[in-house]
Amino acid sequence: MPEYNKLVRDKIPEIIELTGKKYTTRTLSEEEYIKELKNKGLEELKEYINATTNEEALEEIADLMEVIHALAKYHNTTLDEVEKLRRNKEEKRGAFEERIFLIEVED
Repeated sequence: MPEYNKLVRDKIPEIIELTGKKYTTRTLSEEEYIKELKNKGLEELKEYINATTNEEALEEIADLMEVIHALAKYHNTTLDEVEKLRRNKEEKRGAFEERIFLIEVED
């Protein structure tokens, strides 16, 4: 039986059950949950980096967004609040639209 040992979406056990397969799960503690959310974010980012088509990239962005939703909820906030913080940073520091690549800064 393959071992996964990773955080999965809530309906994955139900989907596995529909295939007639057996599985084992457990509920993570708060400490384990945030650690595994961070791991899942890295996993999804790596999958985005390795995407070879626009469709694959968009699927991975959607997965990253799901992790962002869970992280915001974990930190007792909303995506609206996170978006306010993002806009504030954009106003003060800009976005990434101009594709500026910093080479060096003189001391």
